[in-house]
Amino acid sequence: MKAIELTEPSLDAFRPVVLPDPVPGPGEVLIRLRAATLNYLDIAIAIGNFPVPRFPLIPVADGAGEVAVVGTNVSAFKAGDRVIPHFMPRWQGGPISPANVAGMRGISLPGSLAEYVVMPETGIVALPSHLDFAQGAALPIAGTTAWNAVRSAELRPGSTVVILGTGGVSIFALQFAKASGATAIVTSSSDEKLERAKQLGADLLVNYRSTPEWDDQVLRLTDGRGADLVVDTVGEATFARSLKAAAFGGTVFTVGFLTGTAASIDLFSIIGKALKVVGNNTGSVADLTEAARAITAQRIAPVLGQTFDVAETSVAFSRFAAGGQHFGKIAIVQ
Repeated sequence: MKAIELTEPSLDAFRPVVLPDPVPGPGEVLIRLRAATLNYLDIAIAIGNFPVPRFPLIPVADGAGEVAVVGTNVSAFKAGDRVIPHFMPRWQGGPISPANVAGMRGISLPGSLAEYVVMPETGIVALPSHLDFAQGAALPIAGTTAWNAVRSAELRPGSTVVILGTGGVSIFALQFAKASGATAIVTSSSDEKLERAKQLGADLLVNYRSTPEWDDQVLRLTDGRGADLVVDTVGEATFARSLKAAAFGGTVFTVGFLTGTAASIDLFSIIGKALKVVGNNTGSVADLTEAARAITAQRIAPVLGQTFDVAETSVAFSRFAAGGQHFGKIAIVQ
């Protein structure tokens, strides 16, 4: 099979290779991958900001395709089924544990920049019928993470959510929040992106470049109450402001490390308002299944900012790594 390997932590270290076709064993399926989407995790690996067991590796955690061959004792899927392989196929459900996260696609397991991948039957989810492969490839990390965000705060009509940025997780969070009936406040440094977010349902917009104290603006927009949920996809640079922007009893859902991980905070911000701070490492196969069901029920279409051919892998990674260059997800098709 054809594949792309990352030979070292460098955006110039992608190479096309030909590898033996993998063969499914009992309880496994062979998936013909058709598309992949990028997450910051993939970029962090490619620039040496996230540890991996070894190089070379087949990169990119998220993908989608169709079942090519089923192994023995497979009952849930058949050849031709359109499916989404989960990022951490060993995590079937329940709480996170070291065993659950021991195998991660694009890190310790083969990723999505290959023609084929073998997956356990229990590690894949049916692709919603209204989505194409590139849209489906957006679900494993970004879709599942955003789904867990809205569930963490039990959003309902009348809730308020603040969403930082307009990347993959953020746009999914916006779509899920609106499907829940919540009021959505979106922040960005780009008025153009804010206008696109408004077209997707964002109720209130904050340009954090012209309004650096965006947390104070959130309080003004909510008559001093703050947000029931703040989805922080940025990290160190925004975390303290996210705590301030949250309402009493609210939730700060932290998933990003774009600006680093060494956040300095005043614990009274958490104690005084009885905040719930939730870290997230994607979610289980069960979580992805629930997210896919919600996407099907609400006919949500993942937003793809740009699509590249697999031969343009290095360009796609560089585009993402440049920061602020895309809206929604970046896809790679093959």
